[in-house]
Amino acid sequence: MDPTERFADRVRAPERDLPLAEAALLIAAHDHPVDVAAELAALDELAHDAPRTPERLARHLFTDLGFVGNEVDYADPRNSYLDEVMRRRLGIPITLSVLMLEVGHRMGLTLEGVGMPGHFLVRADDGAFYDPFHGGLRLDEDGCRLIFEATRGAVPFLPEYLAPVGPRAILARMLANLVQSSVGRDPGTAVWATRLGLCIPGLSIVERRAGASLLGRLGRFAEAANALDALSGELEGDAAQRAAQDAAGFRARAN
Repeated sequence: MDPTERFADRVRAPERDLPLAEAALLIAAHDHPVDVAAELAALDELAHDAPRTPERLARHLFTDLGFVGNEVDYADPRNSYLDEVMRRRLGIPITLSVLMLEVGHRMGLTLEGVGMPGHFLVRADDGAFYDPFHGGLRLDEDGCRLIFEATRGAVPFLPEYLAPVGPRAILARMLANLVQSSVGRDPGTAVWATRLGLCIPGLSIVERRAGASLLGRLGRFAEAANALDALSGELEGDAAQRAAQDAAGFRARAN
């Protein structure tokens, strides 16, 4: 099974059974060879040596072991590849959060990802939040709000921004970050990352339409048309007609 088929198979699993670390490593395997079994074993080893509370785990990973946020080149695609994050000890909020989540889960800790707009966090079962990008800083809700305001400016903060998200949402956001960082510097990466994103069940209509349109802008006209045709069959009225018309436009450009 190639990495694309394997990724699609894994994300179709029920959320509670979806192997987040493996799926994240399969994203990386589209860019470079990845020994998935060896990388999973490395996560097991990190968990074996880690302290057994969320606060101490955060300190262990993001102070003692030196995993840090890449503030020099945030858009470096390597920040989105879990194996590269583990090798370089350098990442962005979501991949560093995946690291903490997966090490914590192996230790039996109850940790959840928090998809706050602009900055991904980790939540423990005692209600505390952790910011892996900033040294595993422990936060309360007010601290999370301050980070949100620093990154989102005048956009109002809503408590629901701190709701936990499941593995599919995490993977979709990882891929969205990768697409964003790659469109200008490596369009080929943006293409395969968009394809993978469209494999994830449960994407919104808006997300699927945006992905299909991006494939078209990147010159994958037939793929864009097929994705929009599939979408038009799920829509009604004017929305269905517009999707079908856009599909026809892309298909004409593919011929």
